[in-house]
Amino acid sequence: MKYKRKEEYKTLESQLKAVKENGLTIEHIHNPSDEVQLAAVKQSGFAIWHIHNPSEAVQLAAVKQHYRAIRYIHNPLEGAQLAAVKENCHAIKYIHNPSEEAQIKAVKQSGLTIEYIHNPSEDVQLEAVKECGRAIKYIHNPSEAVQLAAVKQDGFAIEYIHNPSDEVQLAAVKEACFAIKYIHNPSEDVIDFLKNKNIEIFDEHFEEVK
Repeated sequence: MKYKRKEEYKTLESQLKAVKENGLTIEHIHNPSDEVQLAAVKQSGFAIWHIHNPSEAVQLAAVKQHYRAIRYIHNPLEGAQLAAVKENCHAIKYIHNPSEEAQIKAVKQSGLTIEYIHNPSEDVQLEAVKECGRAIKYIHNPSEAVQLAAVKQDGFAIEYIHNPSDEVQLAAVKEACFAIKYIHNPSEDVIDFLKNKNIEIFDEHFEEVK
């Protein structure tokens, strides 16, 4: 599209016509009104890149048009953050310092999005592993509570837990018996549980433990 010069967008009518055809033309409009800004981001959410200090309404319209528009909003309001992750949970990766509510909304949709969250709280960690136990692979030094929640959701999540406690080991094999292959030095309780289930017990080399 060939853009006009800024002076050719003098009237509101010409500005609206232009941004409704291509939202990115707002770059060539000096001091656009809220109405023009809204029309622009509704046509292309990425037009918000060219808007200084967009209102909450403009932010919301932009991320609803395309969730990745959040990437181009400096310090997005929480409402915009929530709207973006509602559209697509992976929007969380484009938000600098997302609110805890936005973090929780994202990980409840996909626990693996915790990979993109810096220093998540235990509440966020718990929500993540409850949705996907293997999300624990992205959590540094998870608490016992987080470990337990992870293996209860998916016993094989124990693969990503260093030195799991006896309680975590047992919870893992109760959820998935063959999670034993990821447990080095299984506890007596784990061995007894699996023997009672008539499940062969293997060590790290997959040889039966006598």
